Amino acid sequence: MNANTIFAEIISTGRFLPPEITTNADLEKVIDTSDDWIRERTGIKERRIAGEDLSTAQMGARASLDAIGKTDIDPTDIDLIILSTATPDRLLPSTACDIQALIGATNAVAFDLGGACSGFLYGLSMAEGYLASGRAKNILVVASEKMSSIVDWTDRSTCVLFGDGAGACMVQKSEGKNGIIGSHHGSDGRLAELLYRPAGGSLIPLNSQLMETGDHLVKMSGKEVFRNAVRSMVEASEKALANAGLSSDDVDLLIPHQANIRIIESTARYAGISMDKVFVNVHRYGNMSSATIPVAMDEASEMGILKTGMNILTVAFGAGFAWGAVAIRW
Repeated sequence: MNANTIFAEIISTGRFLPPEITTNADLEKVIDTSDDWIRERTGIKERRIAGEDLSTAQMGARASLDAIGKTDIDPTDIDLIILSTATPDRLLPSTACDIQALIGATNAVAFDLGGACSGFLYGLSMAEGYLASGRAKNILVVASEKMSSIVDWTDRSTCVLFGDGAGACMVQKSEGKNGIIGSHHGSDGRLAELLYRPAGGSLIPLNSQLMETGDHLVKMSGKEVFRNAVRSMVEASEKALANAGLSSDDVDLLIPHQANIRIIESTARYAGISMDKVFVNVHRYGNMSSATIPVAMDEASEMGILKTGMNILTVAFGAGFAWGAVAIRW
């Protein structure tokens, strides 16, 4: 999008976190790990885990209603619902349609977006396109993830990283100088098997043997993911800022994907942004995939850290590989 024209503005944010907290000490009881090991490598101290009775759609609906409730918009006024999720409740129909039903958005078009950890930012850019074309006025962008349902709880290198939660925002056409001012997205499918779920799709349908071997769960090559994540997030940040006509010195607040503290610190350092301008909550929630950024936005806003007129940079990296950054004048 042209940096001189602002099409889309986030007018409200919302979040939902499951009430159950799982600490590192809790994990020590079930797998070979320790609080020190987890905190040193990830910065994570605890995460939220959704119970069996709490679905991706239900979490997304609660975050959505939180965001909608901060506006004068009625759910029936929503034209479009874009849901980013790597953990849909079922493969057919889309979980976005379930959220539509739960919140009473009877006039909305609803669909899922599969962008993994970068999905929320993809959703924002998609919303921007709809608003720029005049095909929608009120857009709900949601990210809801039940990562606990797809991690291998016997693999200490991955299961300690993830948590569950949902975030959402209402997006409308910008009427002033505030909104999305620049973005950049990228992907590289050649590296897909460094972070993926081997089985469970149409290529390798589930059967009892695969369920026993755990091939339907997340597999990750941590060192390679780290290396590519930092490089791609820094590049995306630079290009999004350039598209917005800004430099790193102009950034008032960086809200990165909350994967782990090492990736966050390295990205900020190489992007030329000091850590005192970075919002971090990974220690409390872990990696909620695409839900991390909207949850962080809502928390930062509630805490008075995110203020009107600020230049905000958001950036993410995840499975695909897929990455992106969006610059916003709040």
